[in-house]
Amino acid sequence: MDSPRIPLVVGVTGHIALREADVPALRRAVASELSRLKASYPNSPVTMLTSLAAGADLLCADVARELGIPICAALPMEPAEYRGDFSEADAARFDEHCAHAAWVGVAPPIERVPEEPRRADAYRRASVYVAANCHVLLALWDGSAPDANRCGTGATVDIALRGDYSPERGSVARKGPCPVVIHIFTPRVEQGERAAGEVRRLGDEAALRDMLERTEEFNRLCGEDRGEALLTDKACSDDPALRRMSALYGVADGLSVRFAGIYRRVLALLAAASTLLAFAFLMYDEVDAIWMILLCGAMLGTALLCRGYAVRSDCHRRYIEYRALAEWLRVQAYLRYAGSRLRVTELLTWTQSQETAWIASAVRAASIGPDAKQKHDIRACWVDVQRDYHAGAIGRTALSLRRSDRVVRVALVLSGSLYVLAVLFELIFGGLTPRPLSQPMDLNVCRTILKVALGTLSTATVFISNYYGKQSLPRKQSDHGKMAKFYAMMSSALAEYGQSEALLEQLAREELIENGNWLSYQRDNAPDISL
Repeated sequence: MDSPRIPLVVGVTGHIALREADVPALRRAVASELSRLKASYPNSPVTMLTSLAAGADLLCADVARELGIPICAALPMEPAEYRGDFSEADAARFDEHCAHAAWVGVAPPIERVPEEPRRADAYRRASVYVAANCHVLLALWDGSAPDANRCGTGATVDIALRGDYSPERGSVARKGPCPVVIHIFTPRVEQGERAAGEVRRLGDEAALRDMLERTEEFNRLCGEDRGEALLTDKACSDDPALRRMSALYGVADGLSVRFAGIYRRVLALLAAASTLLAFAFLMYDEVDAIWMILLCGAMLGTALLCRGYAVRSDCHRRYIEYRALAEWLRVQAYLRYAGSRLRVTELLTWTQSQETAWIASAVRAASIGPDAKQKHDIRACWVDVQRDYHAGAIGRTALSLRRSDRVVRVALVLSGSLYVLAVLFELIFGGLTPRPLSQPMDLNVCRTILKVALGTLSTATVFISNYYGKQSLPRKQSDHGKMAKFYAMMSSALAEYGQSEALLEQLAREELIENGNWLSYQRDNAPDISL
């Protein structure tokens, strides 16, 4: 779980009272589903999230261990108390899995805690935690409706499919695509002779497949570019979840920088090829330079190759999505570092959750573990750093904007000057006056030169404007200015009022909204031949 890769989390829920004769069939079905996941996504480590309850949970844990799949045990209560629910044989299996688990602890509360919690509420808390944090839920279940306490297998399936829980903060329902439930039919002892082990899938399989493919893609690429971790080893030495998020941030940041560079180079090459294409065509058409048709083809081919490379590398989508993943991980890591239980995925807007479901699932997967044990001051490492970053970015973006304005202005001035020159030429030498003042040696040659120059410069002006327009520099400058003011205000508020949950929530929410706005306008700037 400390690897800088996003785990594919398989949650488990199921009946306690299994029929002994059904166990071999159930084990085969569970092993088949887990093996299929491992084979389909070889670069993504599969992790099992389970409450290690007697019956189905322990059966799945046994199979996971045989397949080399690590287990995270989110228990309803402390292990010593929980152990009293088991028979002697099951207690020994429970102890064995706890000893080898990647994490064992009481499931952190996601749902609002009742004022007078009952024992059943502890079991529901564990069910909600498992269902809310997995990509896939293995349900060894007979298909019956949820029980009155809303904490059994039926309730867990309902939570997974419908997001049927009320988080402490944020939306009342899960906003992104919910996990797919792999229902392995598991009759209870009293349910007759129907055979166990039949498998069916519930939920949006297409959405799940997209999430897992995007996750697998990231994990495959994560060895190629790694930026610096968000926090030092010392800062998160005693917190595996924080280490995991910090390392993943470095990977996402490095990949985003890499694909941003490819994206900008593609834009520049498309602009250059388009300008040369226009020049070559004008030379072919106006000057009768027949060989220029070959240059036209070469430049058209270059533009198509650039476009093809952009599609194959998927540089634009990867650039903006990995940037979003890095930003969300940074927010979640700093919230945890501050000792907050706020969850980034429940502060997202509906649009963000729908458009970037795999990123939300990745942040949930990276966050698995107990609540943070310590609280740290995040003003200096988060708020002030972001304030200084945005303040510096205003200057850098303004410089780029001035450069783009200067280039476009020069191109416009040259185009305008050539136009004026063409008008004067026609006034003096022909065309616009009945009696030319003078006659050049070759009127048509001069006119052709002016046509080619004016056409090429005008085309170049359009392409250069589009190139810089794709980078949304005025919008970026405005956003940096607003965020610099926001972080300056938050720094003052934290100094005056302290690090309250309300301020942390406002800080996280505003940063996520700003990133959502950036994603929104960047999505429209994909490189294309129309440039």
